[in-house]
Amino acid sequence: MNIVLFGPPAAGKGTQARKLVADHNLIQLSTGDMLRSARKAGTELGRKVACIMDTGGLVSDEIVIALIEEQLDANRDIAGFIFDGFPRTVAQARALDRALESRCTAVHSVIRLRVDGTVLLDRVSRRFEDENREDDNPEIFKERLATYNEQTAPLLPYYSAQGKLTEVNGMADVETVSLSIAKVLSVQNALRRR
Repeated sequence: MNIVLFGPPAAGKGTQARKLVADHNLIQLSTGDMLRSARKAGTELGRKVACIMDTGGLVSDEIVIALIEEQLDANRDIAGFIFDGFPRTVAQARALDRALESRCTAVHSVIRLRVDGTVLLDRVSRRFEDENREDDNPEIFKERLATYNEQTAPLLPYYSAQGKLTEVNGMADVETVSLSIAKVLSVQNALRRR
């Protein structure tokens, strides 16, 4: 089973992905984590990533897709993937569809965490203070959120047209969100078995 967790930065995708990994033996592919690792490595790619992240922009499709495909190939014998923070554009979604199709699989479920932007800014401000994550600077986050909203809005009709999109209230507590996601996946698994 391949799942896309869809929502703006700080919507709780990482938290929910970790729960799904534990419950379903999936591998979480967090582009945020992969990009932060590349940044810390200090390689040429890492320096490019750092420059883009520091200005609140999105890393190019080519870089992100290369990272994803590398992980798909390195983990061929697992039950599936959770894509956390990817895709962010229709071009990335199409590239993911092609990459998965070439490996005889597909995206099975897209779960959108609906959240309030003001609450997200509060979350990020706290996370910036607690974890000192450079990409969670509140001013940079405002740019990331604006970029996300502009570039990812077309993903809603893209996945809706495929019948894969389900929305979950991401403003609920962590456990309630997890239960809502579990219900969605249970229904979708039942439909796939028919």
